Amino acid sequence: MNDLEKTLASLETDLTSAWQKLELDSKIKEKARLETEVYEPEIWNNPSLAKEKHETLSKLSAETEPWLLLKTQLSDISELLKLGDADLMEEIKAQIEAMRSNLESLKKSLRFTGEYDKNDAILRLTAGVGGTEAMDWASMLERMYLRFFEKNGFKASLIERVAGEEAGIKTAVYEIKGQNPYGTLKSEHGVHRLVRLSPFNADNLRQTSFSLVEVLPVIKSDSEIKLDEKDLRIDTYHSGGHGGQSVNTTNSAIRITHLPTGIVVTIQNERSQLQNKEKALEILRGKLVQMKLEQAAESIDKLRAGESAKWGQQIRNYVLQPYKLVKDTRTKHEEKDADAVLDGKILPFIDAYLEMF
Repeated sequence: MNDLEKTLASLETDLTSAWQKLELDSKIKEKARLETEVYEPEIWNNPSLAKEKHETLSKLSAETEPWLLLKTQLSDISELLKLGDADLMEEIKAQIEAMRSNLESLKKSLRFTGEYDKNDAILRLTAGVGGTEAMDWASMLERMYLRFFEKNGFKASLIERVAGEEAGIKTAVYEIKGQNPYGTLKSEHGVHRLVRLSPFNADNLRQTSFSLVEVLPVIKSDSEIKLDEKDLRIDTYHSGGHGGQSVNTTNSAIRITHLPTGIVVTIQNERSQLQNKEKALEILRGKLVQMKLEQAAESIDKLRAGESAKWGQQIRNYVLQPYKLVKDTRTKHEEKDADAVLDGKILPFIDAYLEMF
């Protein structure tokens, strides 16, 4: 066996291993089944179900098609190699190198094999104590993530945003769709700390601010996370702030308290009380799942109140004064171009986390 044959055999072994770990055969079958279903006219009798199936099909296509293409390319090159044509050797060598690079890139998918990694995600930003300074920092993080989503093919839909009195935001909630949203963003869950010269201080003193970033998997179905009605206290009240004429005149805002854990979710952005309740329950399921992961609990029933990481887990420092440096406290990855990071260049931090954990 010559060197090219050995390289090709090694690529085929790596491809087979990754194929099995990602369970691509079953996903290809599921994709074929969905393709049949979505072309049935009757499916549009239930638009929400049709939309859900189309989204699932789109994700399966994006996940499986690159692997199918690579498998076909490997088969074609193997046949060419068997011909033993000396004039084709250089071209075959170049194609094998290109496939090796492509496979290494595709193997990053193996980092997204967690139970909820492929789920859509909820991103929730909350300003810490410190008034306007902290709220401005929360809005800087909001911009950072929106720039990241824009540059990396994610779609962010605003669920709720509460602006600060003078500047910044008190809180903002987004739903994120794309390829492996929760798996990609879970590295961002925790407290983010900023050190800078305060633009809101007459003496221009150095100021430290904190914001909490929560990343939650979207759990739409009650079959995945069963919520017992007796464990929920649901309060309705008048919405505040902007949102249209009916927002401030009806009890459309919803506050749901999960009594066993003390988790509280409040949503007031939607005009409909029912829409707010559905979105609040979706976020509550995500919070319970995140809490379950943090506590390594066997089930939701085993969760312990008050033991989520929340403000105790500082994951990243953003220093803008007296020098510029962004450093992750878990992976120790750092970037000296803090301005680029705040403009959305956070993929190196995400990659470092996924490779480490």
